[in-house]
Amino acid sequence: MKKLIALALAGVLTLTAVGCSSQNSTSDATEKYGSDTLKLYNWGEYMGEDLISNFEQEFGVKVIVEYFDSNEMMYTKLQAGDSYDVLVPSDYMIERLISEDMLQELDLSKIPNLANLAEGVKNLPYDPDNSYSVPYFWGNVGIVYNHNNVDPADVEAEGWNILKDTKYAGKVYIYDSERDAFMTAFKALGYSMNTENEDEIQAAYEWLLEMNNTMEPVYVTDEVIDGMANGNKDIAVMYSGDAAYVLDSNENMSYWMPNEGTNLWSDAMVIPKNAENPALAHEFINYVLTYEASYGNSEYVGYASSNQQVLDELSGEGGYYEGNEAYLPRSGYDKDEVFHDNQTLKKVLSELWIKVKASKS
Repeated sequence: MKKLIALALAGVLTLTAVGCSSQNSTSDATEKYGSDTLKLYNWGEYMGEDLISNFEQEFGVKVIVEYFDSNEMMYTKLQAGDSYDVLVPSDYMIERLISEDMLQELDLSKIPNLANLAEGVKNLPYDPDNSYSVPYFWGNVGIVYNHNNVDPADVEAEGWNILKDTKYAGKVYIYDSERDAFMTAFKALGYSMNTENEDEIQAAYEWLLEMNNTMEPVYVTDEVIDGMANGNKDIAVMYSGDAAYVLDSNENMSYWMPNEGTNLWSDAMVIPKNAENPALAHEFINYVLTYEASYGNSEYVGYASSNQQVLDELSGEGGYYEGNEAYLPRSGYDKDEVFHDNQTLKKVLSELWIKVKASKS
């Protein structure tokens, strides 16, 4: 069974096409792009099984893939001078890279498949004109719950406050991330998840302290996926793509996006300033947006495609994710937000989150 999670993978994976099956020779690629090699830096387990090999064969090139497990890890390597042709960072990190002049402006004439973009990933605030980035996957953060053990009416009425409903104490996974944890608290309290208001931050801190001291939560990262798929807990905060896998694996699980709003996130392809092969990078970005590549990516990984046709087919009648509540993200909802890059706020929330987890009832 495929595993739908961006796992941290060590080392470097180099994938090369078999020469006789390539539609274009290496010499042709070098003449066209200036090089026959593309360096890609992506999240682990975040691509369809055939994406790289098909690209190599069609264009007569080699792709070197390295994996990162956090935006901060990717940023550190980029700052150190490491060179890649395509990166796939998240929204707030793209905002930071743009502000620090670390990305090339895209030549949109070389990416005609932008016309395939899904409505939900158009005009996102960190790069509204796609001047620097092209969406790859997107989704929400929501609540996965066992509908046999947790009353759906409770989840729908309480939203994020279900995480403090002592009826379910000892049965909750909380994602171990200051951004995601404080997002749930801010939204439960009716605040923006990008707030810098000290009183609102303090109120969210106290909300999380109460949750920690009354609910016996288990703090997790990647292991939440198998944990919920196996039914080890009854409630979890999860990314929609991971939730789609859980719902696909365990028929007792359901997914809910709280009415108070949530995080609308996206990961997108960018070309760093020091890329050695921007021409081939544009070709790759355009290729990922094709129907075939996007379909293979999304079906395998479980995150929502940025290609509208693929999104419609996979979630529609007869599609692989038909009826899966987590696959199709909510878009256009005014209480959903995109994280902004704010290093000062991140530092404050990180310090408070450490205190939350260390607190005792």
